[in-house]
Amino acid sequence: MRIIAGVFKGRRLAPVKGRIRPTAAKVREAVFSILGPAVNGVRVLDLFAGTGALGIEALSRGAAVAVFVEDHPEALKVLRRNLEALGLTDRTTVWPLPVTTALKKLAGRGEPFGLAFLDPPYGGGDAAAALIALTSLNLLLPGARVVVEHSRRESLPEACGALTRLEVRRYGDTQVAFYLKEEPARQEHD
Repeated sequence: MRIIAGVFKGRRLAPVKGRIRPTAAKVREAVFSILGPAVNGVRVLDLFAGTGALGIEALSRGAAVAVFVEDHPEALKVLRRNLEALGLTDRTTVWPLPVTTALKKLAGRGEPFGLAFLDPPYGGGDAAAALIALTSLNLLLPGARVVVEHSRRESLPEACGALTRLEVRRYGDTQVAFYLKEEPARQEHD
């Protein structure tokens, strides 16, 4: 698996053996093509991070910092190895916790994100639960983007709290849903 574009273009990422399903290169390329400049300078949250491919790709393309959440022991080793090999340990934080626990702890820090990736195991309902937690715990900046990779057999809501689904793209058995956190309505003063 290689980084597709940016400062780390062409660099290899170590894979995780076993049950981890990495995001295919064609899907990553399509996701970042759709996101475009929305990646520049943002704080990124990569949930169910696996190898870290999505968050690392965002850093390669200009994201400021990234927080990776992964609790699978083998994936954690590979994730840390990938971050070290690319010299990214100063711009990244790894939370070795289940996603729901990590989100609650992150909420207490008051440092919202401009971009979040969710790539949970297919079919477990984790994507919808993480979407709800992201919005209810106020972990996203106004205008933040959330990208959810999921099975085409799994449906996600059109809206979730302040998140509105903009579009869904299908790539074989994989679907990618793009959400936007709405800007708060401005109140007019007399």
